[in-house]
This record gives sequence, C-alpha cells and structure tokens, in this order.
Amino acid sequence: MKAMILAAGMGNRMRPLTLHTPKPLLEVGGKPLIVWHIEKLQAIGVTEIVINTAWLGEKLAAALGDGSQFGVSILWSHEGEGLETAGGIINALPLLGTEPFILINGDVWTSMDFSCLLNVQLAEDLAHLVFVTNPEQHPQGDFTLANGRAYTFEQEQPGEALTYSGVAVIDPKMFEGLEGGKRPLAPLLKQAMLEQKISASKMHAVWVDVGTPERLNVLDQQIKQGLYA
Repeated sequence: MKAMILAAGMGNRMRPLTLHTPKPLLEVGGKPLIVWHIEKLQAIGVTEIVINTAWLGEKLAAALGDGSQFGVSILWSHEGEGLETAGGIINALPLLGTEPFILINGDVWTSMDFSCLLNVQLAEDLAHLVFVTNPEQHPQGDFTLANGRAYTFEQEQPGEALTYSGVAVIDPKMFEGLEGGKRPLAPLLKQAMLEQKISASKMHAVWVDVGTPERLNVLDQQIKQGLYA
C-alpha cells in the first residue's frame, strides 16, 4: 500500500514561521512534523510515499531527499502553484497507481497507530475517513458519523458530529474523469457521502491540528515533557 502526504500548502496561519520554512518541516519534539508521519508509515511497512509540494518545495525535497534516510522511497509531485487537495492528488495519480492509498495531511500531528488503515476494505466505497472529537477551534465539526458511515450535515443523519482528521484511505476511482487544476477535496467527499460511498471511524488517539504558532509551541512542549510517549 502506498501513502500520500499533503505538503503543498503555504501555511499562512503559521507566519512568520513559514516565510522561509515549509510548514511540514516545522519541528515538534525535535523532528519535523512530516518526519513523524514518515516514520509511522515506515513502521507499518508502507515504504512508498508520495509527497506533493508547492510553497518552498525545493527546501522540503532537499531536507527529505529520496527517503532512504528513513527507510522509505519518496516520490515527489511538484506542483509549482498549489493545486489544493483534490487537484494535488489528481496531479500525483501517476505516482500513486490504481489501488487505494493512505492520505495524510502534512500539517497535523497524531499518536494514532496507522496500522489499522492497512485493514480498511473499501469494497464499493470511495474512501474511509478518520474523524476526531471536535477541537475547540472547530466546535461544530465537519461531518456526521453514524454506524461506521460518513454523512454531510445536510443529510440530517442522527449521529455524532465530528471533525475530519486529515487521515484517510482513498480509492483513486474517486477522481475518475476529473480534470486537473485547482480543485478542493471537500466537495468530492460530500458528493460521495450523498451517494453513501464513504465509510468512517473515530480516532482514539492524540490529534493536533498544528494551525498556529501557539499550537505548535504547546505541542512541542508537551512532547518534550513526555506527555505523549
């Protein structure tokens, strides 16, 4: 199974830290955010990792290289101008192939054991999303989880309102027939939910959306204090 780490964002909310450093290279607990993901993927045997880049992408590629220092093979999908999430995935499909792959946002940190993602069976589904309890900065959530299925709020399905963690298993079939260019992922997920083709689960692990310098600093201190060992 392959994985893709999304790393093309400009990290505007993290400025001034991201003026000269791509957001996934910002460090917590002594190592870059993206390296935590790479090491966790390598630990479960996922060794082919696609990383997309745009803002300061040359610095990201220079730091991580071909992945051999982490025991993985990194394939780079350079975008020039950022293509948003779905556009970035479509651009990288030649590297990802035709089988379902793990998708991870490069700007989150989690203690989640990714091995459960290897057991996801999509069957007729187009994706499996991992949700988290709504963080204080996003109290309303993104979607509803009910009986292992994901729903939009518009579907008014009784269940738990949760936030998408940025961790998923995606079938490339979701992007069949779609042209490249800038394209967000959320509308595609919502359409698939309306067609009842998205499964989901709730994460029972530490998860942080490292969206501001303040949250980065708090997480860094917590890891160094051994709170998430």
